[in-house]
Amino acid sequence: MTARNRGLKEHESMMDVYGAVRAEEPGDDDKMHEECGVFGVWYAQDAAAITALGLHALQHRGQEATGIATYDGERFHIHKGLGLVGDNYSDAKTMAGLPGAHAIGHNRYATTGETVLRNVQPLYADFAFGGFAVGHNGNLTNAAAIRRELVRRGCLFQSSMDSEVFIHLIAISLYSTVLDRLIDALKQVVGAYSLVALSQDGLIGVRDPQGVRPLILGRLPHPDGKDGWVLASETCALEIVGAEFVRDIEPGEIVVINDQGVRSVKPFHRTTSRFCIFEYVYFARPDSVMEGKPVYMARKEIGAMLARESGVDADVIVPVPDSGVPSAMGYAAESGIPYELGIIRNHYVGRTFIEPTDQIRNLGVRLKHSGNRAVLQGKRVILVDDSIVRGTTSRKIVEMVRAAGATEVHMRISSPPTTHSCFYGIDTPERGKLLAARHDVQEMAELIGADSLAFVSIDGLYQALGVAQRNAVNPHFCDACFTGDYPIPLHDLADPPLTLLTKVG
Repeated sequence: MTARNRGLKEHESMMDVYGAVRAEEPGDDDKMHEECGVFGVWYAQDAAAITALGLHALQHRGQEATGIATYDGERFHIHKGLGLVGDNYSDAKTMAGLPGAHAIGHNRYATTGETVLRNVQPLYADFAFGGFAVGHNGNLTNAAAIRRELVRRGCLFQSSMDSEVFIHLIAISLYSTVLDRLIDALKQVVGAYSLVALSQDGLIGVRDPQGVRPLILGRLPHPDGKDGWVLASETCALEIVGAEFVRDIEPGEIVVINDQGVRSVKPFHRTTSRFCIFEYVYFARPDSVMEGKPVYMARKEIGAMLARESGVDADVIVPVPDSGVPSAMGYAAESGIPYELGIIRNHYVGRTFIEPTDQIRNLGVRLKHSGNRAVLQGKRVILVDDSIVRGTTSRKIVEMVRAAGATEVHMRISSPPTTHSCFYGIDTPERGKLLAARHDVQEMAELIGADSLAFVSIDGLYQALGVAQRNAVNPHFCDACFTGDYPIPLHDLADPPLTLLTKVG
């Protein structure tokens, strides 16, 4: 009997599917938001609990919704919910409804599709070969065109996510095995992605041919002495579950994990790797290791490079918490200027608890940050942050530091100016709303109220990451948000079909 005949047991959170699910912190629209996080485990006691822990470690990659699918050898079980991992998987009854030694999980930050329960992953479908669940991080740049063709063929979509095209392409594939159908589907899509998928035959991990989105493999000890295996977006998810890092999944690689071990398949033509450079700047957790580079040390080195390129006389280096902390430490060490916590962050800010009038919105940043007058008063201050997107939060931070008594405020940014939108799975404003797309650096400094403003150069960023300089013909990283050099064709942007898919960026 197939898993399809045994049926699917699905549990869904009863939270309001139209309610806000991400903590609407002040200034939240002034950051490039996280993508998504994926996690998978094969052969583990309490696989659902292991997956929930892994997703908790990846919470920074998506806070809108979360889901887990498990397979117990006979049936698939799914729980999806809006909100944070802890809000969904702290209940013993929920975890008891997710039995099995195999599981995948997903944290969502939407780049396509509205935030309702039907858009929460993992997605599940029953096929002739049995059940199949998939979680997707990234964005497909030809999803709208594929969706239009699939709808024309009679496919019925249940969500507005680009991820669902995988399910339909697998369904109509003429190949017989799960792996061959998946490869058939992957060869029809274009984009930046990493996938974890679960069938009754095994756990599957996939990375896009240019390796823009991350995916790593870990080994998980099992009490009986056999190896369990983990797939995750970042290495920080291994630490929390007691797994050992094995290696990065290679660009364009598919790994198939089952009771016989790990098998590697490489169905794509070799191409140049273009790992997302913004993982080092902001997205990845500082204690993760990305492509062999510790993120924390990379950010400190970026800060040191920033100091070498754009030093200025000052009395104190102050990070904009929390994303500017490692770079500010590197800046301080290189410049010899003292590092101080001149801005204190309130970590307990959730949704604004006061009716958000215009006046309250203007004061909102103070709910999240407050100036430390004892450190700032009478001082020439260098503020270090990771990026400027719209500039609204930077302006309020500068105003707050001046109000706390700073005599000069110089802003230093540990990335180049963000001049272009991302179409590869990162939520950015449209280009016309990016401050650096409309103004030069001097104009930006005036708009945010800083005495001076400087960004690390693109070559300086590359050097901080161990690459001599940016090769304009064949860049080492995907840096399209800084350069406009998009390594993967933007098919839907060039010819946007009429579909339910929402625009990215």
